[in-house]
Amino acid sequence: MLIPVPLRIASLPCSHPYVRHLAPAAGDPGVLRLPDPPILGAPAGQWWPSPLLDPSWWHAHPGEVDVLHIHFGVEHRTAHELRALMALLRTLGVPLVLTVHDLACPHLTDQAPYDAALDVLVPAAAAVLTLTPGAAADIARRWGRTAVVLPHPHVVPLERMAQPRPVSDGFVVGLHSKTRANNDPASVRPELERAVAALPGARLAASPTRRLTDDELWDHLASLDVLVLAYRSGTHSGFVEACHDLGTTVLAPRTGHLAEQQPLVSYDLDVRGSVTAALREVHATRPHWQADPAQRLAQRAALAQAHAAVYRGVLAESVAA
Repeated sequence: MLIPVPLRIASLPCSHPYVRHLAPAAGDPGVLRLPDPPILGAPAGQWWPSPLLDPSWWHAHPGEVDVLHIHFGVEHRTAHELRALMALLRTLGVPLVLTVHDLACPHLTDQAPYDAALDVLVPAAAAVLTLTPGAAADIARRWGRTAVVLPHPHVVPLERMAQPRPVSDGFVVGLHSKTRANNDPASVRPELERAVAALPGARLAASPTRRLTDDELWDHLASLDVLVLAYRSGTHSGFVEACHDLGTTVLAPRTGHLAEQQPLVSYDLDVRGSVTAALREVHATRPHWQADPAQRLAQRAALAQAHAAVYRGVLAESVAA
């Protein structure tokens, strides 16, 4: 059996900046990432458990997918359900590629169900990918799998990234206040407010009170000199990448492997004075860590080639088996 061209990849999810930016900016005739299956009754823009995790979808669409690539969204399925899906994929000859973005699910307080899901998916995957060497080391310790390390592509569109940052004569600090299980802005806000008040020319920006569009989010992040994250747990962060794209310095807790993604300033979430010291450092040194659009474009092309090679490899192994 010949490897099909184009390769038909079902990504979970497909409509996500990370997944979209795994394709070259000009497109790739050799890889076709299929759109997310429609979900009857799901509100537009709202996350919904993907039909790709339901065996009935595969029975209704035989022969339409060459590779399933899971990124996010398995926390709604039990380990038992995922084992049944893995068995079905083996029967159908559809290999699984798994990118481990999160070793701890940021949407869950109780990690036991997600741990159980990873205990099914990581051993079952024909290829395991992740974003940083530290995460790959964790995967090797937990499951004995060697993960291919492929960095996070740009989040902000290349044309937006190329725009100059807005001019400001102050020092604007933002606190990431999105409601999520792993985010604890209340624990850092009092100290952060005091730290900002003590710095010349500094002010704390108001947190958005509604969901922003992508363009509004880029404008908001670009208006900040510093974004403070307050993650209690986590592995990687799209906000780290977006801020790097826009030239906004990130202050982040020492959790997961955020500091391996892009340059940032680390602090200890529960250590008094730690965020104050980190903010003073940034105020004094004013680091400028911003992605070069041309380098991000080249990285995107390299990532597209690397993913296509992974897809061809797992398909060749599947055919040989």
